[in-house]
Amino acid sequence: MVIRGKVWKFGDNVDTDQIIPARYLNTSDPKELAKHVMEDSEHPDFAQKHNPGDIIVAGKNFGSGSSREHAPIAIKYAGVPVVIAKSFARIFFRNAINIGLPIVEAPEAVDEINHGDEVEVDLDKGIVRNLTTGKEYTATKFPNELQAILKAGGLMEYAKQKLRGNA
Repeated sequence: MVIRGKVWKFGDNVDTDQIIPARYLNTSDPKELAKHVMEDSEHPDFAQKHNPGDIIVAGKNFGSGSSREHAPIAIKYAGVPVVIAKSFARIFFRNAINIGLPIVEAPEAVDEINHGDEVEVDLDKGIVRNLTTGKEYTATKFPNELQAILKAGGLMEYAKQKLRGNA
């Protein structure tokens, strides 16, 4: 699967309170959550100004904080097709995979990608390409099982397919 989009760059330690502030957790409606994604981050206007297909690139420890799955849900339903970071908090990593949000660890790429660059991510090959600069980076490639979960749209869809004998 190849994903292409414009970059919104964030720093280190973007926690779940920055991704979806607790004041919005009185709803589980993914579309409502998406309206407030990244509201308490360094780009508080992200939800209003990004375009579906834009990609989040961030530093170390993305998704730290509480274990709420609202954070990756808000990102996914805002139309962000992939998050690239130096590293992810473990619980965010699992929640993202479980809901079918691709996340990619590519520390060198993060260092060299700038806000507004256009990038392409090849999830199958584990490659990030900065189309603005022409540089290519190696990313952590998911094992086949995790790739299958992402391609199915998340763990629940993957499990349904397995039960039907389609996965």
